Amino acid sequence: MNIQMIGTGSAFAKKYDNNNALIEVPGFKLLVDCGITLPKALHETNRSFDELDAVLISHIHGDHVGGLEEYAFQMMFLYGKKPVLYIASSLVEPLWEQTLRGGLTQGPLQSIDDFFEVRRLEEGIEHELHPGLKVKLLQTEHIVGKDSYSFIFNQHFFYSADMKFSQALLEQLVEDGVNTIFHDCQLIAPGVVHACLDELLTLPEPLQEKVWLMHYGDTMENYIGHTGKMRFVQQREIYTV
Repeated sequence: MNIQMIGTGSAFAKKYDNNNALIEVPGFKLLVDCGITLPKALHETNRSFDELDAVLISHIHGDHVGGLEEYAFQMMFLYGKKPVLYIASSLVEPLWEQTLRGGLTQGPLQSIDDFFEVRRLEEGIEHELHPGLKVKLLQTEHIVGKDSYSFIFNQHFFYSADMKFSQALLEQLVEDGVNTIFHDCQLIAPGVVHACLDELLTLPEPLQEKVWLMHYGDTMENYIGHTGKMRFVQQREIYTV
């Protein structure tokens, strides 16, 4: 399984694009989140929306869903298709009612199912998206009162999306077989709604060695060499996990 971070930036980053990923296995390309900068960033990788097989959404913030309107419209008007949308059941209604409805509705097109082939996922169950690609959703803490999910792919790769620091969770994941962790990292403390670097540096070194840092701010380069055993994910590079 290969993963390419189309963007590695935090919500306020300008040097880096929104923290969205492309996961690829033979015959299948999965977009993980679709933020405000994703349409332009995807274009800069010489790809089009039509090349994607599906999108998976972690939670409802602009840097994770702000590009879905363009995705839906491009697929409808340029390619005559409805994109496949994998999403936690608890997020379907708020995604439509609180984010997409105002921009997408027109004439008889009045529901999320008019624009996407919605495939609802339940937390804690491993779902096969395609041969060679399975995902399990874990509800993790991010914003009080808003559901947010992290992902375990193929039982060994953990993708945090956005979450607060939880050493206990990371240790349990490793115990259960996870060997690679892509974790959001706020560079400056305190980490109110994200794990911050100071918190992640408290992890035992053997665990740090499994952690790759993403969702960082524009000053990332200043922290190179100051992340313990952890490394930064580089925007647009392809990693095999």
